[in-house]
Amino acid sequence: MAKPQQPQLFFQKKNKELQFYQKNKEKKGLICFNSALKAQDDYSLLLTNVWQSVQAKAALFGLLSAGDREQVSACVAVLERLLQALEPPHLVRHLREELQKGLVHPDDSVKILAISQIGRIVENPDAIREIIDSPELLRQIIYCIGGEKIAVAKEAIKSLSRVAQTQDGLEALFASSLLSDLRNVMATNDIVRYRVYELVVEISSVSADSLNYCANSGLISELIGELTGDDVLVRATCIEMVTSLAYTAHGRQYLAQQGVIDKISNIIIGAESDPFSGFYLPGFVKFFGNLAVVDSPQQICERYPVFVEKVFEMAESHDPTMIGVAVDTLGILGSNVEGKQVLQKTRSRFQNLLSRIGHQAKNAPTELRLRCLDAISSLLYLPPDQQTEDLLRMTESWFASLSSQPLELFRSISTQPFPDLHCGALKVFTAIANQPWAQKLMLNSPGFVEYIVDRSVEPDKASKDAKYELVKALVNSKTIAEIFGNQYYLRLRAYLNEGPYYVKAVSTTAVEGAE
Repeated sequence: MAKPQQPQLFFQKKNKELQFYQKNKEKKGLICFNSALKAQDDYSLLLTNVWQSVQAKAALFGLLSAGDREQVSACVAVLERLLQALEPPHLVRHLREELQKGLVHPDDSVKILAISQIGRIVENPDAIREIIDSPELLRQIIYCIGGEKIAVAKEAIKSLSRVAQTQDGLEALFASSLLSDLRNVMATNDIVRYRVYELVVEISSVSADSLNYCANSGLISELIGELTGDDVLVRATCIEMVTSLAYTAHGRQYLAQQGVIDKISNIIIGAESDPFSGFYLPGFVKFFGNLAVVDSPQQICERYPVFVEKVFEMAESHDPTMIGVAVDTLGILGSNVEGKQVLQKTRSRFQNLLSRIGHQAKNAPTELRLRCLDAISSLLYLPPDQQTEDLLRMTESWFASLSSQPLELFRSISTQPFPDLHCGALKVFTAIANQPWAQKLMLNSPGFVEYIVDRSVEPDKASKDAKYELVKALVNSKTIAEIFGNQYYLRLRAYLNEGPYYVKAVSTTAVEGAE
């Protein structure tokens, strides 16, 4: 196969070929051009030759208007390489019209080319101003949200979100005629409407000022209206977006002021009599779980007791979907000390629930078992600076509630030939590894310490990493040397120093004449 021509030689010997492209729409030269590009690491000389020539630029972009899909594909491949080497300010100043045409091109590959270059422009502080000052270009980006190709829509949302991180960008999107364009796009269909809501929530999460612009546009109110409406499928979709908004302090404040949190609580209360509540209830419960963690678990649970009650009901049910959501939520709620104390106040009910979770970790389908292991790890972990006697007694009693022999339960899971379950069980051991009561259990369990330092039982990288985290948690504990004794402590230190992938060298002797 002939070696592709280098770009310098390509332009020296074949200047006439560019004219040939434009006149004859010939693909062969274009494909050769692309091959030359692939063989060239430094595009600087090539760009000097190409972009100083208006004719060359017009020829390349002109080829995109052809109906020949192979030609368009080859042209896109060439432009992807050339445009990537241009600085964003130069790109937007000299090729704005071409990019704008690309956004309405019938071929999705051209749209993706144009929107990806616009994505580069909006990330550049010197170039983004040109986009903000181009209402027609912004309008075309907005209409890309309604495109059939999800990749184009996502890039459009990302670019508009970046534009809205400036005051002028917020003004352009929400205080001009572009707001009408946003509403027009929303009317395309349900999927596109939710894409616009996704954009609005993403912008609102940036700052209180951004949220004010979005709220004044009326789009946030429309989202909340759909959330609290009667369509159960719409509720399920909207609650995810509202949950994203609740991650920020200004978002939570807005939701509280608008009475949205109270409305969600009331919907959970009314779900008892709704035969279709299974569609939206998991999302509503997760909303409160995330809200409790980022705010105050105690305040949220005291103000909205229906949340905790519903989580327990779901965990005690026989519906695997509901159990999974409840277990996830308990793991989130119990991920900090305040949340743990809220759960501890339910006393025997939570202890009984832990027994059910331990049973599910052993016997449920694999996906639910993994979720149970993650939740158990989250519930049992205590940071070293928060290990008071009361909290250590609490986690010890929780661990004992999981099974009649909890250490053996998780050890048996860790020896099963399923990497995800193996790592999940190791994660449970890592969560309790810095707590003295757990260290004593490990030491008194026959063969457990040998299992920890045995590298041969870890078949893959994920397992080796998980075992290494367990060893690190043990070694970094202040009580490990005293409880495990010097011999085991030194073996753990050696394991830690050798790293997760250490393989002991085995020496062999070659014997002359041996087969």
